[in-house]
Amino acid sequence: MSVAVGERGVALGTRATRRPVGRPEFPPRLVAESWPVTLLERGDVFTVLASASAVAGRPGVQGNRLVGVELFLDWLEERPGCSWQQRWLAGEADIGGLAWAQTRTAWLAERGCDQRWQHDFMAVALRVAIAADVVRPSLAWLLSGATGHGALVAMLGACRDPDGFARLARHADTDAGVSAKARTRALYLCATVMAAKGGVLSEITVGDVVEVLDAQARANPRGHSGSSTSFYRMLHGSGVLGEQAPPTLAHFRTAGQRTPEEMIERYSIVCRPVADVLVDYLKARQPALDYNSLESLANALGRRFWADLEAHHPGIDSLRLSADVTAAWKQRLTMTTKKIRTATGTTTEVNVTRLSYRECLTPVRAFYLDLAHWAVEDPGRWAAWVAPCPIGDSEIDLRKGTRLRKSRMDTRTRARLPVLASLVAGVERQRRHAADVLEAARRTKPDETFTVASSTSTRSRRAGIWAQDTISGRRRDVRLEEEHAFWAWAIIEVLRATGIRIEELRELSHHSLVQYRLPSTGELVPLLQIAPSKTDAERLLVVSPELADVLATIIARVRGASVTLPLVSSYDEYERLWSPPAPLLFQRRINNENRAFAYSTLLKMLTAAVQATGLTDPIDGHPLHYTPHDFRRMFITDAILNGLPPHIAQIIAGHRDINVTLGYKAVYPEEAIEAHLGFLARRRSLRPSHEYRVPTDDEWQQFLGHFERRKVSIGTCARAFSTPCIHEHACVRCSMLWPDPTQRARIADIANNLTARISEAEHEGWHGEIEGLRISLAGAEDKLAQLDTRNAHTTINVAMPTRKRASEHLKV
Repeated sequence: MSVAVGERGVALGTRATRRPVGRPEFPPRLVAESWPVTLLERGDVFTVLASASAVAGRPGVQGNRLVGVELFLDWLEERPGCSWQQRWLAGEADIGGLAWAQTRTAWLAERGCDQRWQHDFMAVALRVAIAADVVRPSLAWLLSGATGHGALVAMLGACRDPDGFARLARHADTDAGVSAKARTRALYLCATVMAAKGGVLSEITVGDVVEVLDAQARANPRGHSGSSTSFYRMLHGSGVLGEQAPPTLAHFRTAGQRTPEEMIERYSIVCRPVADVLVDYLKARQPALDYNSLESLANALGRRFWADLEAHHPGIDSLRLSADVTAAWKQRLTMTTKKIRTATGTTTEVNVTRLSYRECLTPVRAFYLDLAHWAVEDPGRWAAWVAPCPIGDSEIDLRKGTRLRKSRMDTRTRARLPVLASLVAGVERQRRHAADVLEAARRTKPDETFTVASSTSTRSRRAGIWAQDTISGRRRDVRLEEEHAFWAWAIIEVLRATGIRIEELRELSHHSLVQYRLPSTGELVPLLQIAPSKTDAERLLVVSPELADVLATIIARVRGASVTLPLVSSYDEYERLWSPPAPLLFQRRINNENRAFAYSTLLKMLTAAVQATGLTDPIDGHPLHYTPHDFRRMFITDAILNGLPPHIAQIIAGHRDINVTLGYKAVYPEEAIEAHLGFLARRRSLRPSHEYRVPTDDEWQQFLGHFERRKVSIGTCARAFSTPCIHEHACVRCSMLWPDPTQRARIADIANNLTARISEAEHEGWHGEIEGLRISLAGAEDKLAQLDTRNAHTTINVAMPTRKRASEHLKV
């Protein structure tokens, strides 16, 4: 999972966030500077080490072990310090990692001790000193492997806490989800913590676990993710970490909720007074907002507004903005960068118009107006920051943007709803094919070939179930392919059958399936209970037979061989909180641990499944892209088109306002035509019946005669039926005349004649006729201009589809 959350904060699923991070409520134990054993004199320390060596070693080699202890103490005494721990730390820097072997070999050679057994038993003496708690190496040095994994576990298990290691091993044996390799690694990490911090296994804290895993991730970023999970799981399941510890290690890999100070601090605002007022503003708004809304407000004010102003106007320190600064900021806000994939497959960034431009202005305007309002109540805090608002009321008018968004969403729905059946069939074929490939691969031995649907592959020897295509040579994890194909099918089936939101899909659990008995017939109706999400109101949906089959398939897969569904916690990326463990339907097993699906994972699976179907947009020919909310719009549109009353669709969708439901519903051209015809039929039934009687012969002849009488010498009169001529048949003056192109020469002659008559009237002094002649001349020139404009246009055949063709195109 490598999907960035973007403006919500840290990217979820990247390499950095996979490393465990500390939690303030679970601090690690501090490493003590000294303790009684490390302060003993050499004779007393030798007695302690000899006793520990006798417990952990074989009697036949006890003499050699004591020699190794003497050599190790000699080496430590050459280092500065008042305790054995200080002497060890003084020398640890010089023996980092595997250099300990070269260091002791060189030291022994200087003293003439060049026998192999002396080298080996001096290394054993270090493990004895660690087990006896004489020295405590650092976590980084221990994780380098200088002491040996199995040898350190055996030494601490024998000398320090044999009962604790035995109990932990027995618990791991009863947990089928912990592999032998993960069990060995987990015991080694326990021994590492005990060696570095002291104490027994039961004293290990949650903070210690997180600290050693963080050190392990720094030492080896590419490995041990599965063993880390098993390590935490073993300690938590055995009760070592206590009841307050989070149930899974994943709880430490999420950032959690930020404070207003942390939200603003992310944007590195230079002007501290402005940063402080933004923090105080967020704190004042915090009680009335959920966390996601507070994050969005901090992003709008901190990043898009003030951090942008500081980046382009260094030294700015006042909310009173000049007109030039405001105009430049608004111009930058109208554009944003977008990543696109080119025809060559590379990704590039382009500048595009920001669709949510006006929505970005609203928080800033509210900020200025709130400061002005609060200054009346608390002038000491807010009055100094009151300034004219740089955003006018007309600039945040969202009506036009709302109409444009409605148009875009309707276009998306009309492009995706007709091919929904093809999408469903495509993901079903993907699921069945992936299942067949996995089953065939399981029955095939390594290095042998198998064929599924005319495609031949070779089973790889790699751990897991991998196959290599015999033609392309591409290797793939067929188990992972089958898992992705199944869950993509499940996502699409549940979303299209219920119209629920993606966050509601992630919260579906086995407890969501309930029954209702009809009081009239006693019939049991299966219902799906949708937990409160966006509107904080739960609702019930009737489970269709098709949906019931899908849910039963999901439950059977998640349950496996067990009787009940595993309990898992789900992380809400919006509120940044973990939910209590529940039998969620959308969960899978990762690193021997059941985990709920992350939001980014669901999107990734859905996108890959849609791309594999090869569906394209009928308008531009580009590949179709479905979002989870597209299925919600299609569900509402299809339900209302098929006769479901809008107010019932509102309840099913979980909307508080029916206008929101109607906004989700896309309007089709055929639907508009049918509605218009229905309106005409209803209006006709309400008007007087004599207006719709069959006309008499005289009435019909009079109607036809009207059109015959409209024909004049220079065109056609467009006046309505049974209406008189408003210009007393002075047609050249009338705006209702539609000039005939074939009579253009006649109209030109009339214009020339009128010009000549005007000249004659001016010469003879007939001033009473001049004004009327000029009006007629203007009418004739207007008719000539109409003809010239009409002839300049080219006729285009738009090939309008028939009503039958439109119906076939929209049929699902």
